[in-house]
Amino acid sequence: MNLHRAYILLAVFYSVLVLLGAIALLVGGGPLWALVSTGVGVLVATGLWGHTLGKPFLNPRMWRPLAGLLAVGIVVQLLAVFTGGLSGGELTWVLSGAIFSVLPIIMLYQYGNRDQEVWATPEEREGGKMLGEMLSKQQELVLEKQEADSQAKVKLTKAGDTYRASVTRGRGAQVEQFEETFSCPATLAFFVIKYTCISVSDIAAHYDQERVLTT
Repeated sequence: MNLHRAYILLAVFYSVLVLLGAIALLVGGGPLWALVSTGVGVLVATGLWGHTLGKPFLNPRMWRPLAGLLAVGIVVQLLAVFTGGLSGGELTWVLSGAIFSVLPIIMLYQYGNRDQEVWATPEEREGGKMLGEMLSKQQELVLEKQEADSQAKVKLTKAGDTYRASVTRGRGAQVEQFEETFSCPATLAFFVIKYTCISVSDIAAHYDQERVLTT
C-alpha cells in the first residue's frame, strides 16, 4: 500500500466516523460536547480530503489551529488515562482516539501551509511559473513602480529551491520594508500581487523591454 492510498483510507475512515456520529445525534440526541465533537470531526474530514486530493477547501489559516486543537485533545485524553480512573472499555476508546489523531494532526498541519501550490489561484500558478523561469535565467529581478500616491519596489532572488522577496513600499511619507522566503513560486507571485502595486506582468514586461534594448 502506498502513502496516497493510506491517506485515502484514513479520510474514508474519519468520514465514516463523522457520519456515524451525526446519525447517532439525529436518532438519539446527545450532549452539547457530542455536537461540538461532530462539528470538529466534519472539519477534520474535510481537511483530510483536501490534503489527500490536493484541493483547496476553506481557508489555509484555519487548518494549523485545528491541528493544534487536536493536539490539545490528545493531551487531555492522556491526562484522563492517568488521572480519570477509566474502566477498561473507556481506556481502550480514549487511547484509540489519541493514537488515531496523530496522523490527522500531521496532515492538517501540512495542509495549512500557505506556501504550496494547492492554495494558489490559476493566476498565481501562471505568475509563479513565469517568475521561476525568469529567475532561472538571471540572478535577481528588481522593479520599482509608482501608482497614484503609492510606490513599491520589489527585489526577487532565488537560492537553491528557496525564493526570497524583498519589498519596500510606501504611501505618502510612510515607508515600510519587509521580506519573506518561499519554496513555491506560485506563493511568491501571490506575495508580490497581494502586498505591492506590482504585478507579475509588470516584471515580465520590464525585463522583456530591457532584453530588447540590450540586443
